[in-house]
Amino acid sequence: MMETPQNKDSECYVAAMRMLVRREHSQLELKQKLQLKDFDSALIASAIDLLIEQNYQSDERFSEDFITMRFNQGKGPIKISGELKQRGIEVFDLSVFDWFALAQKIRVAKYGEDLPSDYKEITKQKRFLQSRGFDFDQINQAFSS
Repeated sequence: MMETPQNKDSECYVAAMRMLVRREHSQLELKQKLQLKDFDSALIASAIDLLIEQNYQSDERFSEDFITMRFNQGKGPIKISGELKQRGIEVFDLSVFDWFALAQKIRVAKYGEDLPSDYKEITKQKRFLQSRGFDFDQINQAFSS
């Protein structure tokens, strides 16, 4: 039978579990949200440890879901890396996605198939891709035929 937290501990555990039922959270996100609910640091650590042990919380699973979600939103690897680090995730794998193809797809979806010849329009489109989190090589590749 699985271990369940008792009394005061259970309030913190249940609050964390409610968050995880809605969506995956990183350990850092859970900790920050539970701190906002004024739970003691020791209770938070204990609840999170138990959730990890029970495999209800996984930073690896969170990062995989997060990367897939952001990729599907058309975000580039630079932006995604930064967002993961803000959420306390330091180790993740972005190599499974074709970022060059995504940059191309995003450019075409926003601006159409035709490549611009005007310098001002080229820089505008490149800035857009940069704001989406694509790197120099991926952006330049999106402008080659």
